[in-house]
Order: sequence, then structure tokens, then C-alpha cells
Amino acid sequence: MNHDIVSVEQISDLSAFDEIIDVRSPTEFAEDHIPGSINCPVLDDRQRIEIGTLYKQVSPFEARKLGAAYVSENIAGHLRIRFLDRPKHWRPLIVCWRGGQRSGSLTHVLRRIGWDAQQLAGGYKTYRRLVIDNLSELPRHLQLQVICGATGSGKSRILQAIGRLGEQIIDLEELACHKGSVLGVLPDCPQPSQKMFESRLLSVLQGLDPARTVYVEAESRKIGVLQLPTALIEMMRAGKCVHIEASLAARVDFLLRDYDYFLNAPEWLTARLQPLRNLQSTETIVRWGEYVHDGLWRELVSELLQLHYDPLYSRSQQQNYAGFSAPLTLSSDDLTPAGIEALARQVCAG
Repeated sequence: MNHDIVSVEQISDLSAFDEIIDVRSPTEFAEDHIPGSINCPVLDDRQRIEIGTLYKQVSPFEARKLGAAYVSENIAGHLRIRFLDRPKHWRPLIVCWRGGQRSGSLTHVLRRIGWDAQQLAGGYKTYRRLVIDNLSELPRHLQLQVICGATGSGKSRILQAIGRLGEQIIDLEELACHKGSVLGVLPDCPQPSQKMFESRLLSVLQGLDPARTVYVEAESRKIGVLQLPTALIEMMRAGKCVHIEASLAARVDFLLRDYDYFLNAPEWLTARLQPLRNLQSTETIVRWGEYVHDGLWRELVSELLQLHYDPLYSRSQQQNYAGFSAPLTLSSDDLTPAGIEALARQVCAG
């Protein structure tokens, strides 16, 4: 048995390692990686393309020679900049695409120094299969309590307040960097790739106790451009529901606070409203554009809720969530931070 190689099944407890080092190129790392890992590429993006081209167009031998030079230079740089202060008992896990030469090179050097470096067998590709398998299984063991409510009911904030009370939550919108509607795009916060979203979600699921209730906000199958795993959406739709029934005035006030960044970017908001042209009359879209131009935010939000979001919500919940037929209903006309906190406590009290 090779004592410097571990299988993906052996890394269920990542706390056994002091650091996870992903040696793939920055572009590969940006698309997806094990949450918490750091990127120390042994070949950068340009070098990786150059070596791949040389391998195909000239010869594998020439590619290996130049690749070894680049890898040696990059490892030396990482040793000087990143690792010189690591203690003797430091134990890192090294990851590359297939668990081959790139991770093997760094693992070999670190072990020769005296550190107990371990190489992940099969690399990222094996880890990715583990993510897919776990996302199809882990959600089916959870006891989900689904927080429902029309747009502007403060569901995400209530969910976060429940988490602060010590309860288990899955904050899908935070993981997806999106608020889950046509206006849900967050400024200066691009959504992660589908793979990265799934890695982050798995990390959360693995930390949950299936014997305890897990709270989650009702969502459609997609949050922005990201798709929820089938097993999770099925369990959400079969779970018990808590319905937050907030007054229209409270919802408008809440949205004006929660989406305040739109008020500072009217052109961006106008662009975000354009996809609704297929769902609303031209007259309505023009009127909403005038509201934006004139800063009539309360009028705009009220009409968006009554003409667009509320009808969609009513149809969606009745059709998709079994628990919505007889939910626990909590009414409120206060969605201030104090009101949100009070609702969170009521949800937890059941």
C-alpha cells in the first residue's frame, strides 16, 4: 500500500488534514474545488495550454521536459512564499485533476522535506463523483421544515435568524449568491459555477445532524442560473411548511430596505425589468420604467408584488409543495429586524 496516497472515501473528515492544496491551474480551481482548499498551481493557465499543445503536436517527451521545468520552478516559488513557515507536523492533502503527475510532484517534494503530505487518489475527478453521489443521497435523510411566503415576506432573513438561534439551516440563496427571482441578481456578486455551488451545498449537508430538524426556504428548481439537486427539491416539496403571511405594507417596507442597492442604480433596475415584457403588458412595463425614472419606489414595489410576484407565488406553492395544503401560518405586519427575530422564534417553537 502506498502510504502517501489516500482515497476519497478516507477524506470524509477533512479535519485530519491541516490544509488542502489544489495544484490545478487557476481557471480549473475557479470553476470548482473542495471548499476550504487553497490554489497553488504547479502549472498556470498559460503553461498548461503550452504543455498540452507540445504534447499533441511535438511529442510527450518534449512536453514532459518543459513541464518538469515549469513544475519545479512553481513548486520552488510556493515553498518560498507559502510553506516555509509550516511546522514539522504539518499534514497537507494535495489535489490535482486525476491524482497524477501534478499532485504527485508536489507530494513527493513535501514528503522529501519531511512533511506527511498525502495525495488524493483520482484527484478532483474522483471528488466530483463523490459530490454527485452524495447530493443524490444525503437530502433524503433530512427532516426539512420549509419556510414559505410571498415575495417580500422576509423568508431569507427569518431563515438566517433561525440559524443564529442555533438551529440547522440550509441557506440556498446565500450559497447561490442570488435572491431567487428575476430581480434576485446581487451587485458585484456573480453566481458560482454549478459545480462550485454543489460543492458548497455538499459541505453544508455533511455538517447537518439528520436526527434534528433542518430549516430551508422554499425555492423553485433554479436559483438564478443554478439548478438545485433533484433529491433536495423533492424532499423540500414533501416537507412540512411554515407560511409567513405578512401585510403588503410590511412587505413593501422590507423590500425597500433589503433591495436598497436598486435605488442607487436605476438603469440597472430598468434592465432587470425587461425580462418581464413577456409576462406583462407594454403599458405596465412603460409605467414601471416611469416609476424608476421618477423615483416612485413604493409604487413600483407595490405593483410588482400585486401584478407579478403574488400571482406566481400562489400558483407555485399550491402546485409544488405538499405541506402547503395545511401549513403552520404565522401572520405579521412587522418585518423590521425585531419583527424578523420574533418570527424566527415562533417558527422554532413550532
